[in-house]
Amino acid sequence: MNLRNIAIIAHVDHGKTTLIDRLLSQSGSFRENQKVAERAMDSNDLERERGITILAKVTSLNWKDTRINIVDTPGHADFGGEVERILNMVDGAVLLVDAAEGPMPQTKFVLQKALKIGLRPIVCINKIDRPDERHNEVVNEVFDLFANLDANEEQLDFPIIYGSAKQGWMADTPTGSQENMAPLFDLIVKHFQSPVVEEGPFRMLVTTIEANPFLGRVLTGRVRSGTIKANQSVKALSRDGSIAEQGRISKVLAFRGLERVPVDEAEAGDIIAISGLTTATVADTICDPTVTEPIYAQPIDPPTLTMTFRINDGPLAGKEGDKVQSRVIRDRLLREAEGNVALKVTPSVNETDAFEVAGRGELQLGILIETMRREGFELTVGRPRVVFKTDEETGEKLEPVEEVIVDVDEEYTGVVVQKLSERRAEMRDMRPSGVGRQRIVFHAPTRGLIGYQSELLSDTRGTAIMNRLFHAYAPYFGEIPGRHTGALLSNSDGDAVAYAIFNLQDRGPMFIEHGTKVYAGMIIGEHTRGNDLELNVIKGKKLTNVRASGKDEAVVLTPPIRMSLEKALAYVGEDELVEVTPKSIRLRKAILDPNERKKVSRQKEAASEA
Repeated sequence: MNLRNIAIIAHVDHGKTTLIDRLLSQSGSFRENQKVAERAMDSNDLERERGITILAKVTSLNWKDTRINIVDTPGHADFGGEVERILNMVDGAVLLVDAAEGPMPQTKFVLQKALKIGLRPIVCINKIDRPDERHNEVVNEVFDLFANLDANEEQLDFPIIYGSAKQGWMADTPTGSQENMAPLFDLIVKHFQSPVVEEGPFRMLVTTIEANPFLGRVLTGRVRSGTIKANQSVKALSRDGSIAEQGRISKVLAFRGLERVPVDEAEAGDIIAISGLTTATVADTICDPTVTEPIYAQPIDPPTLTMTFRINDGPLAGKEGDKVQSRVIRDRLLREAEGNVALKVTPSVNETDAFEVAGRGELQLGILIETMRREGFELTVGRPRVVFKTDEETGEKLEPVEEVIVDVDEEYTGVVVQKLSERRAEMRDMRPSGVGRQRIVFHAPTRGLIGYQSELLSDTRGTAIMNRLFHAYAPYFGEIPGRHTGALLSNSDGDAVAYAIFNLQDRGPMFIEHGTKVYAGMIIGEHTRGNDLELNVIKGKKLTNVRASGKDEAVVLTPPIRMSLEKALAYVGEDELVEVTPKSIRLRKAILDPNERKKVSRQKEAASEA
């Protein structure tokens, strides 16, 4: 049978997963009466809630006499570790571009990776049914992007197809027949080659890994040469050629529709999953015992952000979650790092029961924390910090810089430019991007972007869209002003009382409400001034037997500021932590004891003066 291995690549939200839904349904992969969830490929709860793809997934369908293996890739640069590995598994890529938005930062990111390994993409202009579509300009922008990324002549001669994945049609021209996806299927079969098969015994590079409760470790990759059967002896070679493991394959699984089906034998060129090995991981080569050379694995871009994950040692520890010990947290983090090569986990140098987790961005680390809290973990995490480097030649301190593209209504351009300039960003370009909208391009240090997303949305009444992409390491940009306000702290343990909160509201906005459990050292609000202030929010109203007019009026509380996980991570300062449990997100001081806190503060002041 003819075979094609392709990836769908695009900027986040340009319609990859919806397109795959339509391809699956129109190729007959589902029965007519089969109930299939919308965005069938986004199987993870967080993917469904946020409407983004986090993990790359493989599906397979038949078109006429050809089987097409399709990989749905993440669009966020934070999950770029996935994208890089997946593209080494396929022979072609369909680049999806929104007919109104045009190429965006992650379009550039995923395309750059595809062109670098020699793929010749098909360009698919999606969402042609949008009232603000501008397909001619978008095609020119895509061509310019290919040229800027040093595409060769073959790559520049890309075929273009237009359509609407949502409405389920593709055509060779923007005004073509709006019937079905057949033109795209035919173009994929015609434009992309069958997989190149190498001679020799069985070899496969592991591209993704997952833990399955029944099968154990499931390793997915493309068979480069030879064939593989269940119960066959194999070995795993690390990137440096050393033997990581020897064992037997218990099951060989092939992709059919959304299912993974056990098969007797898999041949070179096919994308398969195998189980039976216990320590082999991503970038290892699984091969016949006679093979000595590993398959070259693409080096992964380095992490740019790091966070400290530590145990929850607050007074409320263990009340809401069942996984609180450092050993359990460490095992979970190491398991995550095994499957996600863009994450690095190391024990903390400064404190016991703590781990440094480095990744590609706030979103990636935020999703890891959210996943862990849903699994029943309790932990405390510090503010994200950037990973600095030192220039080997000059000894200069270097920090990560990102390309930031902000699409915003014209009336808010001033405040966006001002705020980002304060955060040491340099404006590179500004041009109209539609009726009454501007597109502004900045180069900004990653440090300055931590926590800016929520500020941007409030500054622009929710109308701005910000996209970021790692650009390069550059010399240190200098100090960036932090939070100007202090914190309101609880000075005792107990349940917050409405009467106390009402009398303290003028000190600053609150993060808690009546009945919230608090403890000494917990942050309960934001002080309007620059210093921290300790308050008693559990003190109730004194009862007397004298009734005076106005004494018993109901207190009216200003609604508290609700802290989401992302907001909390961006808000906390250097000496503060976010306490994350399955039910709550609390802010607290790293040192809960007020006397100990003052002592450490004095030592720091003395050290800075010296």
